[in-house]
Order: sequence, then structure tokens, then C-alpha cells
Amino acid sequence: MKGLLVTGFAAIGAGSGAMLTLHAGSNLDPLHSVISEYVWQSAGWLLPASLTLFAVGSALIAEALRRSGASGWIVALLLLWGASMFLVGAFPTDRPGVPLSLSGGIHRYAAFAAFLVMPAAGMLLARAKIPYAKALRILSALALGALLLVVVPYVVRMFGIPLSNDDIPAGLTQRVVVVTELGVLALAGLSLLRPRARREVAPALA
Repeated sequence: MKGLLVTGFAAIGAGSGAMLTLHAGSNLDPLHSVISEYVWQSAGWLLPASLTLFAVGSALIAEALRRSGASGWIVALLLLWGASMFLVGAFPTDRPGVPLSLSGGIHRYAAFAAFLVMPAAGMLLARAKIPYAKALRILSALALGALLLVVVPYVVRMFGIPLSNDDIPAGLTQRVVVVTELGVLALAGLSLLRPRARREVAPALA
């Protein structure tokens, strides 16, 4: 199990490094520009690479949780998060001003699914009162709150009210979701590195 977790953390770390490198080499404003727009930068290939590494890390941690006896719901949610992250990277968003394409639609709804399922997994893990349960609960709540702020502009536009990302900190709220959800994933893995957690996960969540 420790090998799975270490490899999972390495994948998450490498994905985070690729994401930071992409941001450092871009001239976009992270306060207003959403992460998806970075795929059109010169080093845009780092975006799908980063998201794929996150997906791999999630799958490895999910397998470690499965072996520890965690609920199938938690394992399934982490796997769904990873699959959604992979789809977000595999199907790039549309360029600004272009009508929604099939690729753009898959990208959008896969991102929403990912943003929604990780807080659910975090809350289920927190119920087990394993190490970091309080931090898991806080990060999951923050992710859900930030997700609400991400969704509101789309709802506003559905009512015909013009609202661009330049009018709101769309980039900031999206990054809060991503960072907090990566935090949930990392804590889920870290909790299994402690012997007491491995004993408690199964009876608490099975």
C-alpha cells in the first residue's frame, strides 16, 4: 500500500509542478483567466499532462483506499474524479468567442463532475474520524463554496445577462476549487500512512 501512496503522491506532485510551470510561462491573468484557457499558450501541452498525472495519482490513492477496506462509494468517487480530470485534459475547451463544440461540452461537464465528486469523497472520509478528518471536512466545504461561485456566472448568463470573466474573479474561484480538491486527495492518502487510520477506515466506512 505504501508503494501505491508514494507513487500517487509523486504523480500529484509532478502534475502540480507541470501546472505551475504552465502558469509561470504564460501572460494570462490568473485572477480572471480560467485554467482551461492555458491550453492555447505555447506550453499548453502541460495542461493535459498535468491533469493526466492528477488522474493517475487519484487512481493510485483510490486503490490504496480500496485495499484498506474503505467504502466502495469513496473509491468510486475518487476514480470518477480521476476519469473526469483525464477527460478535461483530453478534450480542450473552445477558444473564446467560439460556439460550444462537442469537445468543449465534454470538457465543461467533466470539469463540473470532478469539482462535485471530490468534496463528496472528502465528506465521506471525514465521517470516519480518521486522521485529518477535520481538515478534510474544512477543505471539502471550501471546495463546495468555491464551486458555487464558479457556477453562479453560468446561471446568470443563462438568463441573458452579459457577464464576462473580466467582470468577476473567475480564475481565482476556479483555482480555489482545484487547490482544495487536490488537498482533499492528498489528505486521503496521507491518512493511510498512519497505522491507526488503516485500522479505522474499514469499520467506519464499510
